[in-house]
Amino acid sequence: MPTLEPHQYRKVAESFGADAERYDRTRPAYPEALIARIAAAGADVLDVGCGTGIEARQLRDAGCAVLGVEPDARMAEFARRSGLDVEVSTFETWDAAGRTFDVVASGQAWHWVDPVAGAARASEVLRPGGLLVAFWHVFDPPAVVADVMATVFQRVMPVAALPKSATDAYDTMCDRAAAGMREAGGFGEAERWRYEWEREYTRDEWLDLMPTTGALTRLPAEELAEVLEAVGKAVDGVGGGFTMRYSTVAAAAVRV
Repeated sequence: MPTLEPHQYRKVAESFGADAERYDRTRPAYPEALIARIAAAGADVLDVGCGTGIEARQLRDAGCAVLGVEPDARMAEFARRSGLDVEVSTFETWDAAGRTFDVVASGQAWHWVDPVAGAARASEVLRPGGLLVAFWHVFDPPAVVADVMATVFQRVMPVAALPKSATDAYDTMCDRAAAGMREAGGFGEAERWRYEWEREYTRDEWLDLMPTTGALTRLPAEELAEVLEAVGKAVDGVGGGFTMRYSTVAAAAVRV
C-alpha cells in the first residue's frame, strides 16, 4: 500500500469538527509577536483552514480584515458565531471569485493542504509582495509525560515509525511547506520563523485538549479512555500539572 502524504488523510483532516467547542476552548492561541508580524504584512488576510477561528480572531483584533476558508462545515459554523466570515471549501478547490489578499496564512492546517497546489493557489490570490505563511505549534511536554504518551500511542495505534521528537515532525512540515512554495514558483526563498513560549497545564486541562489532536479525534471511545488514563497517571506522577514548552514555527515566503 503506498504511503499517503499528510494532505491525503482527508478523514483526519476533516475530523476536528466533531467537538468544535472543545477544540476552540482548549487549543492555545498564537504568540502575539507572530500575529503582529503577520498583520504588519497587510490588512487583508485569507486564513486557510481557519478551524474555529483562533488565529482569525487574533488577526481581526490586530486590525486585519480576515476571510476564512475551512473544509469542515462544523468548524466553519463555530467560527461564524464569533462574527468571522468563513467559506466552506478545501483551499485547492476554493473559488476566489477574483478576490486578492495581502496575506495567506494557515495555522495548524497547511499540512492538510497539498503543498505545491496550495502554494500555487496562494500565489494566484496574493497581491505582489504579499505573504504566504504556514505555522504550527510544537508541543514539548516534560520527558516523563512525553514518554508515556509515546508508549500508549504506540500500543493503541501502532505505526511503523514515530518521529524522534515533535520538533523533528514539525521541522518536516516546514520543510515540506517551503519546498512546495519553491516548486510552485512565484515566491522568494522561504524564511523560517520561530517563537518560544510556555504554558502551565493542570491534569484536567491537558486531558481536555488531547482528544482534539489529529492522532486521537477518530479513536474509538474505549481506546481514547486508555490513552487518557495512562497520560493522566503520568501527570499525577509529576504533581498533577506541568509546564508545556511550546515553539511556534513557521515557513513564510513573499510573492514576487
